[in-house]
Amino acid sequence: MKFQVGDKVVILHSNEEGEVVDIINPKMVMVDVRGVKFPAYTDQLDFPYFKQFSQKKLFPEKQKTYIDNIAHEKKKVLTKVADGVWLTFIPVMHADEFGDDVVDDLKIHLINRTHAEFKFTYKLSYSGDTDFELVNQVRSFEDFYLHDIPFENLNDSPTFSFEFSLLVPDKNKADYYESSLKLKAKQVFTRIEQLKEKGEATFSYKLFEEYPHKEYNSVDVSPLLKKGYKVYDAGSAREHLEPAKHEIDLHIEELTPYPDKLDNFEKLTLQLQTFEKYMELSIAHRRPSLIVIHGVGTGKLRDEIHDILRVKREVSSFINRYHPAYGYGATEVYFKY
Repeated sequence: MKFQVGDKVVILHSNEEGEVVDIINPKMVMVDVRGVKFPAYTDQLDFPYFKQFSQKKLFPEKQKTYIDNIAHEKKKVLTKVADGVWLTFIPVMHADEFGDDVVDDLKIHLINRTHAEFKFTYKLSYSGDTDFELVNQVRSFEDFYLHDIPFENLNDSPTFSFEFSLLVPDKNKADYYESSLKLKAKQVFTRIEQLKEKGEATFSYKLFEEYPHKEYNSVDVSPLLKKGYKVYDAGSAREHLEPAKHEIDLHIEELTPYPDKLDNFEKLTLQLQTFEKYMELSIAHRRPSLIVIHGVGTGKLRDEIHDILRVKREVSSFINRYHPAYGYGATEVYFKY
């Protein structure tokens, strides 16, 4: 291994100096540059000695310097771009006997690129069973290491769930915000292949861009909070919401005019986002039921929808039975209030 933890290095493409703070694999290390940590391939780094030698003469000429000729130091302005909270994955690889890179683990980081500071509860679950749980805080523009997972565990449909709240409460902001991400091995493998082609080290998914405001603040929920209930803002101005629907058709041709430009993961994501949108509208408008047309196909979309319905507290029941109009390609959802 060319570098060790604690080595001073220079980043070749930017000429910045930093320090190695972790060894990811034989080809990649974690570098700290002025408090910002990021992964880098070792062939993108070098020791700073040549740079220092080439910039300084061994025996510099003595020269008189007058106070009027001293240049004022220009401070480098670093711009922080606030673009949301992200879940980032770093593949940890090794070379097999054929020289191919094989992924062993995924290092998982929570990246807060906002001006807010959050408390969060994080859960990793496989097929609905919690495997790992963590409660902590993440500061503004901080990279928070969560843990590693074996790459082979992606075959067990991992779900990464978060519940965020502001470290410093704001009466105009929501009390809680939930976000989750469900990954598949094939989907991650595709992203890793893209990383290799581009020479990049990480891939990320955005959890949210900006912590949400409260939609209404007219009800005293303090008694519920004292009893341990979590109260979420549902919006008091129902008349300003988009109308709810009695049924929604999730066939991809009904959702986008360009279905051929989307891969399977993008299609599924769009279908699930549309389903959750109209389910929430049904709940907000206090509709008694909703028919979700998902088709038969491989059953993937249906199974994902049923997984969501099982944990939605406003859902009293749902059924996927033969219907003269839809066959087995629709699920009827019934709500409780």
